[in-house]
Amino acid sequence: MKAFFDTRQRKHDPQHFMANGAIKPNPEQPERINRLLAGAEAAGCVITDPDETGLAPIAAVHTPEYLAFLQTIHARWQRIDGAGPEVIPNIHPARRSDGYPKSAVGQAGYHQADTACPIAAHTWEAAYWSAQSAIAGADHIAGDGKSAYVLTRPPGHHAFADLAGGFCFLNNAGIAAERLRSLGRRPAILDVDVHHGNGTQGMFYARDDVLTVSIHADPARFYPFFWGHAQERGEGRGLGYNLNLPLARGTGDDDFLATLETALTRIHAYGCDALVVALGLDAHIDDPFQGLAVTTPGFARIGAAIAGAKLPTLFVQEGGYLSDALSENLTATLTGFQDA
Repeated sequence: MKAFFDTRQRKHDPQHFMANGAIKPNPEQPERINRLLAGAEAAGCVITDPDETGLAPIAAVHTPEYLAFLQTIHARWQRIDGAGPEVIPNIHPARRSDGYPKSAVGQAGYHQADTACPIAAHTWEAAYWSAQSAIAGADHIAGDGKSAYVLTRPPGHHAFADLAGGFCFLNNAGIAAERLRSLGRRPAILDVDVHHGNGTQGMFYARDDVLTVSIHADPARFYPFFWGHAQERGEGRGLGYNLNLPLARGTGDDDFLATLETALTRIHAYGCDALVVALGLDAHIDDPFQGLAVTTPGFARIGAAIAGAKLPTLFVQEGGYLSDALSENLTATLTGFQDA
């Protein structure tokens, strides 16, 4: 299987993360790249540098206002007397229709949903090349490639069209799906991360040309809390084009696989001809976020089940945090897919 990754994705090195009122080391560390690369190579992936396609494929799903913010906010932030080294919001609008301020502090609150997406000097560069890797993967499977893996780090599925959140800045899976659509494909996004892909849902919620399906821990008491509930089905033209399949905390292999069959049935009903898998490995039983309890053999079964859909498939990396099993979980998923 071909894989895409650019070494500039290492440059994002976030330091801070606030959870339950406590400041902690950020778990979305560059070390994730080393372990994921090892896992991909163990599965036989050939790592390839992406070509640069510019901003247009990214701007197809992200607003120019937001992209300008991401590119300039850190330099502007550093001009504030006493500002910290990372852009972290301390105020938010009550609703998206509220006024758009000129100040860096106000715009940070508008464009960053939470304290888990700090922006440092090299965040934009890393996110940009993560997105370029996803675009390269989409181009590959739209051509002659039947499958590919993209090591997208920083990840993307919590990023809306104009809003960062949950370690995410550019929505790599959404960018890849839109790229496939522009190339004449009918894409679906299947998100198997332990957290709901709220940014992906929001990006396509009123559209009928990209199906979004997410299997995740029930958000009633789990991030992202406000999205990912079963009653969210889309709106307008998109009504019926979004499917959320929340699972009880601690759900293991068999129930996850049964739910995956439901997801794949919906994808088949959509007439999908190119599948983007938002591949979170944080559903693992030993992942630091402790949401679900999928085992390493369970990930192999997930890969095999996805292969059973018989679709050109692009695996786009989402979560999966530092644990002894991270590399093995990626190897299991990709090997399970390829062997099937």
